[in-house]
Amino acid sequence: MGNKSRIIGFDLARAYAIFGMYIVNFNMVFGSYNDTSPVGKFLSLFSGNSSTIFVMLAGMGIALMTNRPHYTAEERKKLRHIVLKRALFLFVLGLLLSIWWPADILHFYGLYLFIATFLLFLPTRYYLIASILSILVFHVFLLIIPFEKGWNFDTLEYTDLWSIPGFIRNTFYNGWNSVFPWIAYFTTGMYLGRLNWTLLITKKRVFLLGAALFIPVTILQICAQNIFTNKELIEIITADYLPPLLPFLLSTIGFGLMLIASFMYSSSFFLENKFIQNLATTGQMTLTHYIAHLTIGMIIFSLLSGKPYGAKINQTDSVHPLWILTFSIVYFIFSYYFSKIWKTKYKNGPLETLMRKISS
Repeated sequence: MGNKSRIIGFDLARAYAIFGMYIVNFNMVFGSYNDTSPVGKFLSLFSGNSSTIFVMLAGMGIALMTNRPHYTAEERKKLRHIVLKRALFLFVLGLLLSIWWPADILHFYGLYLFIATFLLFLPTRYYLIASILSILVFHVFLLIIPFEKGWNFDTLEYTDLWSIPGFIRNTFYNGWNSVFPWIAYFTTGMYLGRLNWTLLITKKRVFLLGAALFIPVTILQICAQNIFTNKELIEIITADYLPPLLPFLLSTIGFGLMLIASFMYSSSFFLENKFIQNLATTGQMTLTHYIAHLTIGMIIFSLLSGKPYGAKINQTDSVHPLWILTFSIVYFIFSYYFSKIWKTKYKNGPLETLMRKISS
């Protein structure tokens, strides 16, 4: 029961993450983050949390994949080669996708995987050390390089992405999901993947740790303008995603720990439920669904809304947030049924199968 519960809980969390990314990405292209309506504020809650959980779960997945107590030297070498091939596959696929979707996360994911090959079989504490170091490195970079360098924040375009200096800067420092500090989420996920999730105490401790990070930081962010008068300090405390400063990192990691622990706990009560099993299948195909919603999903929404994909950010020509939420839900329902039907014939999703064939 423990192993099955662990896997279903993990996959349910991935299903949540991909649904959240639907909302964030459709809203980014067709909506407005300045929308102050109740629905608009609800959509903004998914900003940051969805992609950070997506990366944490990616790290968790690679740790679960290599979680046996003992490996021979040959087995370790083989696993590293598999991970390296997957890293290269995702990096190249992500770069190609970047031509269409500049905010791609896959090529960063490929780099996280590459770095993870050097950490795979180290003692678990090194994963947390790597998380702390990556956050420190990022904040040191902030003192040296202006974070806005290369960015046009009015249109959310990175102006010199395809130059060598711009690509390196974007990749390691100030891109959407740059290696520093975003690999902290990945290595934190690796740490989670090494825990014994069959134990109730593990789920409780992870949830409480997440709450200890998320709740006080979130309260501080909400109350910052009423507590402090220093404008720069308020900006640091309330910074959201770009740049990912320490308060943002702590609150999103905390939320991720709470959510993952909650799914790991609750899944044990629904192991035989067909809907939950199908929902877990949706989570198993996150790579396929991620690519599909940024291509097929964007095109469909563009046709339905009459707003061309790729338009500059234009707050006066945005789609109503209720339509964005509705489309995200309907598209997720489509993803659910696609996954359910596909699973009756194939073990893995389309792109997951391709990646496995290339890396095996």
